[in-house]
Amino acid sequence: MPGGCVTISVRRTAVGAILVAMPMLAADADISHLINQIEVRYNRARTLEVGFSESYGFPGRAQRTETGELYLRKPGRMRWQYTEPAGKLFVSDGKLIYSYSPNTGRAEKTKLKETEDMRAPLAFLLGRLEFRKDFRSFDAKPDGANTFITAQPKSDRFPYKQVAFLVTPEAEIRRLVVTLQDSSVLEFNFDDEKVNPALSGKLFEFTPPPGVETVDLTGER
Repeated sequence: MPGGCVTISVRRTAVGAILVAMPMLAADADISHLINQIEVRYNRARTLEVGFSESYGFPGRAQRTETGELYLRKPGRMRWQYTEPAGKLFVSDGKLIYSYSPNTGRAEKTKLKETEDMRAPLAFLLGRLEFRKDFRSFDAKPDGANTFITAQPKSDRFPYKQVAFLVTPEAEIRRLVVTLQDSSVLEFNFDDEKVNPALSGKLFEFTPPPGVETVDLTGER
């Protein structure tokens, strides 16, 4: 019957649409589950110690890589201790940031909330990590046993226009690639992560090297 043919055709179309959508729904569920695991891992951490390499530049241009050890402690404390270049230091006590480079021979003090340095936002690893609060969409693709997730921010007022991170099956972030609004790329690679190590509070206190001037950029006397 004609009516029956129409009904069967509609049903087949509906079933086909469901079959096409199922892999997409499953992929979305997998991304959501992995994002939840990442948030649980880092939101439960009180301290973190990890080796890092850091590079910055524009695609297609030579980039210099710097390396060192990163220490994080809630709330908002961090210490970027560089081995290359040796002596470079970036310290936050949760309110203020102190940065020192042997190349300039001076240290600078700024407020954590006012700094534009992209190392500061990495304190999110020991803040309250909520990906869905800052990002509107996620895309994931396998990278060996790991997953490479690309996230688009909700607002173009953010200093970056894309953030991508490589995550292990244990929800450990191994690589972070930040594409800034000017299309420059800041990349971090992490290894030997230790969750909740015992860290002395002195790690997050800044003492300038002898003879080094500290320039106060906070605007306060």
